[in-house]
Amino acid sequence: MSGNENPLLSLAIARLSTAGDENFAIWVLNAPYPGGYVLHQTTWSPVMTQTWLAWQEMFSLRGLPHVPLIHHASQSARTLPPDSDIGAAGQTTSYSSRLMQRLGIDLWAWLFEGPIRNTLAQSQGIAIGQNKPLRLRLEIRDPDFIPLPWEIMQPMAGKQAISLSQQLLFSRTTSDVDLLKPFTRNNQALNILLVLGQDVQRLSRSTTGLQLEQEAAALVNVLKACGQPNPSSEKFVVPVACNVETLLQPTPAELIDALEKGAFNILFYAGHGEPGPDGGLLFLRSDAVINGTELAQVLVRTEVTLAVFNACWGAQPDQVGSQTIPRSSLAEVLIHHGVPAVLGMRDSIADQEALTFIQTLAQALATRMPIDQAVAVARQQLLTIYKFNQPAWSLPVLYMHPQFEGELIKPIEEGITELPPMTPSWVGTPAPVAYLRSLGSTAQVWRIRGGLMRVGRRQENDLFIQEQWVSQNHAEIICRDDFHGSEARPTYFLRDFSRYGTFILAPDQVSPGVNQVSGGRDGVRGWQRIHHQEVPLQSGIQLKFGSSQGQTLEFVIEASDPLE
Repeated sequence: MSGNENPLLSLAIARLSTAGDENFAIWVLNAPYPGGYVLHQTTWSPVMTQTWLAWQEMFSLRGLPHVPLIHHASQSARTLPPDSDIGAAGQTTSYSSRLMQRLGIDLWAWLFEGPIRNTLAQSQGIAIGQNKPLRLRLEIRDPDFIPLPWEIMQPMAGKQAISLSQQLLFSRTTSDVDLLKPFTRNNQALNILLVLGQDVQRLSRSTTGLQLEQEAAALVNVLKACGQPNPSSEKFVVPVACNVETLLQPTPAELIDALEKGAFNILFYAGHGEPGPDGGLLFLRSDAVINGTELAQVLVRTEVTLAVFNACWGAQPDQVGSQTIPRSSLAEVLIHHGVPAVLGMRDSIADQEALTFIQTLAQALATRMPIDQAVAVARQQLLTIYKFNQPAWSLPVLYMHPQFEGELIKPIEEGITELPPMTPSWVGTPAPVAYLRSLGSTAQVWRIRGGLMRVGRRQENDLFIQEQWVSQNHAEIICRDDFHGSEARPTYFLRDFSRYGTFILAPDQVSPGVNQVSGGRDGVRGWQRIHHQEVPLQSGIQLKFGSSQGQTLEFVIEASDPLE
């Protein structure tokens, strides 16, 4: 594991059919320490089957099939056994909330039992020691267990469900995969292909003519807004740009052509879908469908990183009679062919809930958040709005390729420095002359050449600073287009990826003879510490790299170069 990767714990579940249908093996596929590779055998009780059946009757929106987890269990026992923790069935809200909690606790206790629990505890300790979240992936090799809502697992009452946590990043996976294809491009924006297929009913109840175009326009506006800075945010985080192209009920050829011509890293599909043995069918229009296997090949070839499906059954396997077909869900088929990340729905999701989820997910991804962490943030938003005892937050199911680290856009400290593109706006508006100058006795000046300056303790940097608190590669100052409405203006930004951060003092806070550091914000005068963030720079801003005791530099934008 490289220094940039999160610690990973990967578990697998399989039925031991030779020992009886109720016997299962749970073992560790990957662990962040050598002693974590353990195996545990357990049984699935009829009581848990009854709890699962009660869950389906309460929460299933489309008559999810009652999967016989234990074939000898009584299918007529579809109410919960007596338990003091479960409310009376007549109290709907209380009963649904406690049923949600009961199944979540039971699933956690069943999965994290014996040596598996010890491995989890040790892995979490390692992640805490590294100040990183633990990435937890679950591979379900028994297809009958895939419909279970593993995302609602929680260790005990009052604790957070596993898929809501940002310290335990949960996703599903499968090891029956093609190798992950190396990316040939470095994504520095959300490039989204939005496909609205047949029977799309997210914002309106009609899918034809003007209403479909209005729905697409509304979704585009929601997505593009995710690439704009949020002035009310408590953090100085400048989101990456968000570019959206739409296809309204395309033919398969039109979809494939758009994917091959565009450099998309995200596919959003909204429309009707049905399960099938080859990944199911997506109904692009009344007379045109595409199956999961066909779609997978073009997604891999065109380097789409994340595929999101607001379609029923995207995360559910197909069935023949009462037999579940292994590896037949759309999500599993796409991962099998080498798509890095796929998000499907376990059941149908309401229009407004889907819009809320997509908007929050895109906002999180635009801030360079890893995919599994962004999904957790979007779930939290659904939970906040639609409450714990409603199933909305549990419906999205995220699958990640076992070789994929979850990064859609590289974080600032790992990103590859690139000169800003020569967009048309630069032709008439060249990058303004800018430089840093020391406010000490030496009064040195360092010009920012070509719209880029690297700052750090390594001699190869454009600005070489030998102070001990300055990191080897401390920060960059870059110039790129910043959009103000439809107008693009060349703007300078500071990107910090140091150990101790960078201190900035806005021009309107500079007072003669004052050189203090304050943690204050929102009108409190003093220095502001920026750490692993990107902030815009204005002329006159003062900078200290690594420490409040460091030398003070002033960033200046002028119409002419002071060195000429």
